Amino acid sequence: MARELQVTFDCLDPGRLAAFWAEALGYVVQPPPPPFGSWDEALDAWGVPADQRNSRSAIVDPDGDGPRVFFQRVPETKAVKNRVHLDVRVAPGLAGDDRMAALEAERRRLEGLGATFAYRVEPDGRLETGFITMLDPEGHEFCLD
Repeated sequence: MARELQVTFDCLDPGRLAAFWAEALGYVVQPPPPPFGSWDEALDAWGVPADQRNSRSAIVDPDGDGPRVFFQRVPETKAVKNRVHLDVRVAPGLAGDDRMAALEAERRRLEGLGATFAYRVEPDGRLETGFITMLDPEGHEFCLD
């Protein structure tokens, strides 16, 4: 039996990172459970103190197909390169100049949202199709593929 998958980010500012990744992936911030109309309403009802309200956040695929992405506040900053990273597939089916142009367009969009460019790998006409490595607003590596 296949299992449901959730991707979890340790971070300093769950709300900010959730907003970034929602835009990057075309996701939405997970809505509060019924009968609450907002997260503030739910957190008020549950008695969550103000200093704990940004301790976690989540985003979901509005079509229900992709995995839930969860963000949890941790006290330490990111210190080393990720051993696992996300590849954001923005150019499936494209090759060569068309592929790299699509990746560059997405690079510029994500930089406007707070991402940072790391490096670009060119297609080699053999195995390498080309990609761009970036950092999210807290320094987590990800690739535009």
